[in-house]
Amino acid sequence: MDSVWNKILNTVKVFFEVYIVEPVKNIGIIDIVDIILLTFVLFFIYRFIRERRAIKLLLGLTLVLTLSLIGNALELHATSLLLGNFMQVGVIAILIIFQPELRSALEKVGEVPSTGIRNITAESKDAAARSADIDALCTAVSDMSRDKVGALIVIERTTKLGEYIKSGVPIDAAISAHLIRNLFFDKAPLHDGAVIIRSGRICAAGCFLPLSTNDEINKDLGTRHRAGMGMSEESDAIVIIVSEETGVVSVAVEGQLQRNFNYVTLKQELNRRLSSSVHGDGQKKHGKKEKKSKKKNSN
Repeated sequence: MDSVWNKILNTVKVFFEVYIVEPVKNIGIIDIVDIILLTFVLFFIYRFIRERRAIKLLLGLTLVLTLSLIGNALELHATSLLLGNFMQVGVIAILIIFQPELRSALEKVGEVPSTGIRNITAESKDAAARSADIDALCTAVSDMSRDKVGALIVIERTTKLGEYIKSGVPIDAAISAHLIRNLFFDKAPLHDGAVIIRSGRICAAGCFLPLSTNDEINKDLGTRHRAGMGMSEESDAIVIIVSEETGVVSVAVEGQLQRNFNYVTLKQELNRRLSSSVHGDGQKKHGKKEKKSKKKNSN
């Protein structure tokens, strides 16, 4: 038994000397930059997997790797051979099984920073028009909530939703409370799908959205909520969900679901998420106009 513990301790000692002590002795500026970049990458991976089923995959891989190290340290040849082959084949299996998660991660890497967000209102619209669009949305959602009419509304931001827009029926209409209510009327042919809003206009209706695979979602929530969560996981879109059973209004953003909104709180939420970047861009444009006018005046 003592010899087994000695082997384990020697393996741990060699590991620390080779992979921790020796690299620290020769560390330089390039190594520090490398560590910082790696930290950002690992932080991004952590943020991506913490609310998804990929966290279970990570725990499973950690367990397999630990068993493999123990098998090598104790010279368990059969165990080492089995786990070694599993790791080789497992990489391919992971790429196949978790293709949706990997695709979502790569899409989020390519997203434009939040300062460049184009929300439901085009940059050329003034504040009054933006407020009117949000009012129309909140009015429609409030009415459907009162009448317990199920609804699923997606507001496109930086991640383009062309493939989901193509799955529905083109609309291309101004945002209107009456139109939104009619689209989700329970006898309407498009009421089961999602309405997608792009650049301040209702772009399409009856759209099919990807379902979330998150096992942590409340089992009492139905397909409409799971579709809204799935859309928010795969893009930076804002998804408004009205429950057909209870009339409860929910908002899904970045894989997180918040519930129990009313007209006032929903309007505050949409203003907060959609208006900040527009004001920032507007200030920049206003500053440019002032500079141009000063130049003209000086001339």
